[in-house]
Amino acid sequence: MIEVQNLTKRYGRFTAVNNLSFEVGNGQVVGFLGPNGAGKTTTLRMLTGFLPPSSGRAKINGFDVFKESIQARRSIGYMPENVPLYDDVRVKEYLSFRAHLKGLRGRDARNHVGEALEMCGLQHMRRRMIKTLSKGYRQRVGLADALINQPPLLILDEPTNGLDPNQIRSIRKLIKRLGEKHTILISTHILSEVEMVADHVVIIDSGQIKASDTPENLIRNMRAAGHIELEVRGDAAIIQAAIERVDNVKKVIANPTTTDWLNFTILCDSGTDSREKVARLANQYGWPVRSLHRHKSTLEEVFVELTRQD
Repeated sequence: MIEVQNLTKRYGRFTAVNNLSFEVGNGQVVGFLGPNGAGKTTTLRMLTGFLPPSSGRAKINGFDVFKESIQARRSIGYMPENVPLYDDVRVKEYLSFRAHLKGLRGRDARNHVGEALEMCGLQHMRRRMIKTLSKGYRQRVGLADALINQPPLLILDEPTNGLDPNQIRSIRKLIKRLGEKHTILISTHILSEVEMVADHVVIIDSGQIKASDTPENLIRNMRAAGHIELEVRGDAAIIQAAIERVDNVKKVIANPTTTDWLNFTILCDSGTDSREKVARLANQYGWPVRSLHRHKSTLEEVFVELTRQD
């Protein structure tokens, strides 16, 4: 569905996107992640034909985005980070206008607008003025707009930006439903949401790809680093110093705690498991241990590890 090869965008001497290459297959829901300024929005704007690249190429549904832009755009439903809505019209009127701009007429336009309203849970809001809508419903109108021409590909830039937790949950459920019928490329800062809806993740930083894999594989590889969580009682400085001398232990981090149980994260060499050595050490010194287990990694930790600035 999406083929990106060596895509680059420069502004003078500044390179916003640097030699990016990745693919998105039919039916996939792909999370496109990166810190602020990583090049996410620049990449999405190039993929949707709104911004020309400095070099490289991209195809959408088999069409070259830059040489066959009209055909490529017909395959895309794009929801930008800040959805440009007309406040002084009703929801259905706005969507009918957008359908007309996308070449739909008569019964086709009415049917497509009705289906978009239904899919996005907007039927009961269709006569409301857009300026009276909450942020969550404005985002739904933006999604309905992206869906009107029933494109095979949806590109969503920060679809939950500025929403409260209940609104985020609602939009997440909607995106999961849309993923049953559409290929979706979604850019977001809310990594827990990506874990719930995406079956593949692309992480970029400074305009370059840092990782591209399933969330499960990325988390599994992080776990292979051998991080351990320890809850123990005793003198924090003595315990930390003793554990740091254990073979394969790279670093011991003392975590904040509100009880008399100390909490440590123990970073070990990749592919090692030092729990048995730590347990023997605790037994040797008589430290009471409440828990000693492998650390459960998250996509957020993978993201931080890959994009941190040392």
